[in-house]
Amino acid sequence: MKLMNCPLNGPRNISEFVYGGEVRPMPNQATCSDKEWADYVFYSDNNIRIVKEWWFHSPSGYWFIAERHTASDEIVKTYDSSELFSERVEFNAPDDQPAPVLQTEGLK
Repeated sequence: MKLMNCPLNGPRNISEFVYGGEVRPMPNQATCSDKEWADYVFYSDNNIRIVKEWWFHSPSGYWFIAERHTASDEIVKTYDSSELFSERVEFNAPDDQPAPVLQTEGLK
């Protein structure tokens, strides 16, 4: 059984976690080109190295960061995202496109 150390819950079975992608700067969706956005969403470096990744602990709903070696799949370190990010970022729809509204009338 492979274990991952959750910063909130301690060592847990790896099956309780979901991979959330590599931690990297996100381009501005309103101003970047389609190619820049596609590169961000679909491509990543495929080099042997230690990468910082988002991981989600499903039972507790907790997001955190893990450093993992891509060749050995060894999880080197896990920590709360507050150690890397100091402020919350709000994402808004561009001015010319209102945010979608969920229609709930008539639903059973």
